[in-house]
Parts: sequence; structure tokens; C-alpha cells
Amino acid sequence: MAHHHGPRKKTRYKFKKEIRRRGIPPVTSVIQKFEVGQKVHIVCEPSVHQGMPNRRFHGKTGTIVGQRGRAWLLQIRDGESTKTVIARPQHLKAQR
Repeated sequence: MAHHHGPRKKTRYKFKKEIRRRGIPPVTSVIQKFEVGQKVHIVCEPSVHQGMPNRRFHGKTGTIVGQRGRAWLLQIRDGESTKTVIARPQHLKAQR
């Protein structure tokens, strides 16, 4: 049996949507605006492949550092180090 090494491996249950959320997301998720310093949650939208952060960051919370094109730059604590993650707004939710 061949092993796969793609970016979405081991995500069958992690990226699964609830039955009533299936399909393409609403336009409001694409046109979200964030402020620098704002806290956001990374919740990967499985129906949008572009701009999806790595699966290890799914469920984490980061701080907006800047913008790069349509995507946002996030600063995330990963153990002892700080990492910069690039994600499109479909995969981000503002912290309340």
C-alpha cells in the first residue's frame, strides 16, 4: 500500500464539515477585514484549497501582523518558537 505525503494527509476528520455547512462558504467570509494586532482563530475551510494554512495550525489562535495580497500574516506560538502563517480570510475567524 502506497503512503501519501500531501498537505491534507490525516485530515479526514479534522477538516470534515457538519452536514448543514457543506458546500461553498458565504461571500462574507471572503471579504472579512482584520486590524493589525487583532486575535483570530484558524479554522480551515475544506472547500477552499487556496490560502489554506498547514493542518497543524487548525484550531490555533494567532495575532494579525500584516497583509500579503488577499491573505493575512499571522504570528503564532508553536511550542517555544513563534511562527508566521499566511492564510486567506476564508480560513480565519475573529476572536470575540
